[in-house]
Amino acid sequence: MSVSVGQFIGNFIIATGSFVLLFVLLKKFAWSQITAIFQAREEKISKDIDDAQNARQNAQTLENKRQAELNQAKDEAVQIIENAKETGKAQEAKIVTEAHEEVGRLKDKANQDIATSKAEALSSVRADVADLSVLLAEKIMAKNLDKTAQSDLIDSYLDKLGDA
Repeated sequence: MSVSVGQFIGNFIIATGSFVLLFVLLKKFAWSQITAIFQAREEKISKDIDDAQNARQNAQTLENKRQAELNQAKDEAVQIIENAKETGKAQEAKIVTEAHEEVGRLKDKANQDIATSKAEALSSVRADVADLSVLLAEKIMAKNLDKTAQSDLIDSYLDKLGDA
């Protein structure tokens, strides 16, 4: 099977002509559609990449915002706790101060009550002593007593004073 050079050249020219004709027909009728498909695909890929970058940036922005809100919430929680501690300490100091004041008032009232009771007791004793003194003086004046009678009368007076 030997192919002659003439047949080879003929086949080559026909193949080359067919290729050129196919290329010209593709260029004229299909090339714009093919390039449009590739361009549309390129634009879609470019848009997808841009959308992905925007989504990543939005996600990063949201993450930063959430982190900032979390930090703010933590700071607010710490501040609330500090305020509660300060309020508790203030309440504690107020309660202790009020308790000390109340103790002081009760102590003063008790001292006043004691002083009043003491004054009433002394007044009562003085009245009793005065009454007994008057009674003793009446008895002494009513009788002219001897020493033994006076001694008995004084002892009786002291006994009555002791009972009072």
